[in-house]
Amino acid sequence: MDADGTPALADVREAINALDERIVALIGQRQAWVERAGRLKRDQGEAAVRARARVEAVIARVRELAVPAGASAEVVECTYRAMIRAFVDLELDVHGRRDESGGGER
Repeated sequence: MDADGTPALADVREAINALDERIVALIGQRQAWVERAGRLKRDQGEAAVRARARVEAVIARVRELAVPAGASAEVVECTYRAMIRAFVDLELDVHGRRDESGGGER
């Protein structure tokens, strides 16, 4: 802290690093659920993975959560759209895998 009680840049960075650890852990938890969803959708088409209506419902929900949490709805939406794109790619990979016990290819 500075003499006037303002956090120093190093303190701010340390706090951000601590938040990043928590955020990454939560992303890991979300990923596990996305992978489960991908396995459940194996018998469905790619549209079931992309689920555009579900994406828009998630975006609407997180925008509503943003302001009371002190976050910009626009920043939250952009962040979630990027995260969802990455998770859709991951889920498509999981979705496309064949049952490993059946000896099929990925």
